[in-house]
Amino acid sequence: MDAADRFAVVVNGWFDGERRRSGGPTTLLVEGGILADLSAGDDGGALAAQGIPVARGDFLIPGLIDTHVHLFLDGAPTDAGVRAQHLKQPVEALTETARASARQALAAGVTLVRDAGDRHGINHAIRREARERPDTLAQVRSAGVGLKRPKRYGAFMARDVIDENDIVRSVPELAAAADEIKLILSGIIDFEAGAVTDEPQFSGPEARLVVETARACGRATFAHCSGPKGLTVAVEAGVASIEHGFFMSRPILARMAEKGIAWTPTFCPVHFQWAHPEAVGWSPATVDNLRRILDGHREHLAMAADMGVRLLIGTDAGSMGVVHGAAIFDEIDRFLEAGLPLEATLAAATAAPRRHFGMRHARLEKGAPFDAVLLEKSPFDDPAALRRPQRVWSAGCAA
Repeated sequence: MDAADRFAVVVNGWFDGERRRSGGPTTLLVEGGILADLSAGDDGGALAAQGIPVARGDFLIPGLIDTHVHLFLDGAPTDAGVRAQHLKQPVEALTETARASARQALAAGVTLVRDAGDRHGINHAIRREARERPDTLAQVRSAGVGLKRPKRYGAFMARDVIDENDIVRSVPELAAAADEIKLILSGIIDFEAGAVTDEPQFSGPEARLVVETARACGRATFAHCSGPKGLTVAVEAGVASIEHGFFMSRPILARMAEKGIAWTPTFCPVHFQWAHPEAVGWSPATVDNLRRILDGHREHLAMAADMGVRLLIGTDAGSMGVVHGAAIFDEIDRFLEAGLPLEATLAAATAAPRRHFGMRHARLEKGAPFDAVLLEKSPFDDPAALRRPQRVWSAGCAA
């Protein structure tokens, strides 16, 4: 084994993805991108004497995962005209935006993102590039192109399906390249009305057909969905996760817990529009609606945690004001504001999504790929330390 493929990290404390570990220094030995050994105590001096590079820091966490992004969208611009023009750019320019988004994510300590759809399949292209460049780009789990109804919301990330025969034809075709199948069940929230005002795009039997056809192809499904009607369709269809999920209810959460359906709440886009109404030109009445929606979402998140629903942190990065990489810390703040402890919140950004995706190792443990972030201080003492990564490794490669 080349010496460059072997190094050690010595920390005062660490979080394995589910539990905080403390009680003195720990030495982690990495070989070929895999966490080969963990030992109590500081063995850094002895390892350095053997010519093994040693990194030191106060605290280590697993690489973060953002379970809902759109890499080809740039979240920084807030001008509606600029954002509209962005979508009209050539695919090559949109691909470069996606590449930059993956770089930003990795620099922030996000080692894996799930891209939730783009109609060009740019997410597939960046997934291929990231596998060859783990030191430069966050790894990508790609949904490719989602499914929607003609003349309904989602044209930038999904293809139209007309009827059940079309579903049966389309899902296997998409599943050949996609890691999961994305289903657009509802449109966006009407913030001026303070509600989801449109009907679900798919009926219960149609949504169930998508789920069953995807399952036959070895793929899970996740649903863009908000509002009681759409949420009911999604839950009864048996999707693997619900994205956004505004206007939840206790009965729906109970069914999600019963059926093992995960939830990615994506506070960030709505929170940005509440915090910066001038970016959209919202009236005071609409700002009040946004606050009410966020408050309800926060209450349902706390309820979901108490009921045992698997929670995943996703930001919808690429949406207005939601910047790739940095947004995950804003979403973490929303979880903490809802009353979730930091340990559970970090689990929703590390071990929980790894388990949800069926990865062999969910935690930072012996035999796991070394996806990790070294911090200057424990986030349990200073949560803002998460925003200041000292070093980031993806599969053992330093970013």
